[in-house]
Amino acid sequence: MTSEPVVPSFRAVAAAATLATAVLSAVPSAQAADAPAADKVARGKYLVSTSGCHDCHTPFKLGANGPEPDMTRALSGHPQSLVMPPAPQLPAGPWLVTMAATNTAFAGPWGVSFTANLTPDAETGLGQWTLKNFVDTIRTGRHMGRGRPVLPPMPIPVYNNFTDDDLEAVYSYLRTIAPISNRVPEPLPPVQSTAAK
Repeated sequence: MTSEPVVPSFRAVAAAATLATAVLSAVPSAQAADAPAADKVARGKYLVSTSGCHDCHTPFKLGANGPEPDMTRALSGHPQSLVMPPAPQLPAGPWLVTMAATNTAFAGPWGVSFTANLTPDAETGLGQWTLKNFVDTIRTGRHMGRGRPVLPPMPIPVYNNFTDDDLEAVYSYLRTIAPISNRVPEPLPPVQSTAAK
């Protein structure tokens, strides 16, 4: 007995062609879906690198040519191991602010502020923050958009010029950097002057 060749039906051929087209068209779609995320992260890195974020949020160290950002602690904020002594009292006059050699602690009429840990560490950084928390902080000048005021020298009025897309890009980039466990101290209130009594 000879076997007859199996000829697929028109419907089977059409179904196979439809499936193949769907599979092949899904590959570029998946790649295209990743592209905006990569572009957003790259934009965020550019904004962080050009907007002075490292100037305060990355502790400085003494390098061959003087103070420089310690990129091994990039954007980790004021070092928890550096306990600051009381800020010096400045005499009345044009000098208003003092700062730590790390460029992460600042004292002035508002008290003492410490730069935040911007890394995605879940316990000590922005790891628990949502995009809304981040955007609301910049837009309101309040911690997480509802807490204590964000203190100087954080340039909230300048950063309010960022678009929502810019802030989403910055947030997206900050989610990709190495998390660093570094618990930054809470701000200190201003010291009451005894000279006023």
